[in-house]
Amino acid sequence: MSITNEEAVKQLRALMEDVDDSLRESYRNIHQGYTTETLSRFLKARDWNVQKAHKMLLECLEWRTQNEIDKILAKPIVPVDLYRAIRDTQLVGVSGYSKEGLPVIAIGVGLSTYDKASVHYYIQSHIQMNEYRDRVVLPSATKKQGRPICTCLKILDMSGLKLSALSQIKLMTAITTIDDLNYPEKTETYYVVNVPYIFSACWKTIKPLLQERTKKKIQVLKGCGKDELLKIMDYESLPHFCRREGSGSGRHITNGTVDNCFSLDHSFHQDLYDYVKQQALVKGSSAPIRHGSVHVKFPEPDTEGNKIFDTLETEFQKLGNDQKI
Repeated sequence: MSITNEEAVKQLRALMEDVDDSLRESYRNIHQGYTTETLSRFLKARDWNVQKAHKMLLECLEWRTQNEIDKILAKPIVPVDLYRAIRDTQLVGVSGYSKEGLPVIAIGVGLSTYDKASVHYYIQSHIQMNEYRDRVVLPSATKKQGRPICTCLKILDMSGLKLSALSQIKLMTAITTIDDLNYPEKTETYYVVNVPYIFSACWKTIKPLLQERTKKKIQVLKGCGKDELLKIMDYESLPHFCRREGSGSGRHITNGTVDNCFSLDHSFHQDLYDYVKQQALVKGSSAPIRHGSVHVKFPEPDTEGNKIFDTLETEFQKLGNDQKI
C-alpha cells in the first residue's frame, strides 16, 4: 500500500470514529475486526477518494440497518422443500479453497433459472450467503491461515447459457447492485469457464464498458478451465463442472450430490442452513420460525451498471433476432 493509500485509510478511519451509535453493530459485522482491510475495500471501490468512500460506507450501513441485514442470518427460508427448490435454481456454492487459503465460490450462471420462488426469496438467499461468507467462512479461513482472509475467488460456469436468460436480467441487476454497493471488492478474481457462443458475442460488447480495475479481475478460460485452475487450487477444491471437459454445472453429471457444491446436500449448504436455523432459535427464543421471505430494498444501480445491463439486454435481443432469421 502506497503512502497515499495509507493516508486515505487513516483519514477514513478517523471519519468512521464518529459513526452514529445505531450503525455501529453493522460496522462491526462488516469489518469483523479487520478495519484496515475493510476501509481499503471501500476506498478501492471509489478510486481512493476518501469522501466518496465515506459516503458509500455510510449508505451501506444505513441500508443494512433499514433492511435488518444484521439479523438476516436468523431468518431461515422455510419449509426446507422451498429452500431446496431455491438451491436447485440459484446455483451457488463453495467448492473449497485456493492454495492461498481464499474460499472458492462456484456460480452456475448458465443453468440458474430462478423460477421456483419469488424474487425476494432469491435476494434473501443471496444476502444470507454473503453474510455467512463474511461472518463465518472468511473468519474461519483467517484463523486457519493465521493472516487476514477478506476476499474470495469466483468461478462462473456459463454452460447452458441461453437467450431465455434475458428474463432474469432484472433479478441479476438487483443482485449485482447489492454486491457492488454493499459488499465491494470482495472478489479477487472471476474465472469464466465453459463459455458458449452467446457469451463470447456479448463479452466483446460489454468488456469495453467495464472499469479497468474490473477488467483485470476477469479471466475467460479455455473449456472447463481445469488446467489453469489447478495452478491456484488443488483438485479437491475444483467445482464439479471444472473436473472434466464438457461437464457443465448440471446436477446429473456429478458422482453423487456431495460433489455438487450447488446442492443442499453439500456440506457447505448443510452448514449454512443449520447455522441459520440455530441462529433463529437463539434470537427468537421459543417463538416458532416464521414463514415468508425477507423483503430487502433494492439499491438503484449506478450509471455504469445501467449501461452494462442495457447493453447486455440489447445484445441478447440482437442474437435472438439473428436466430429467428
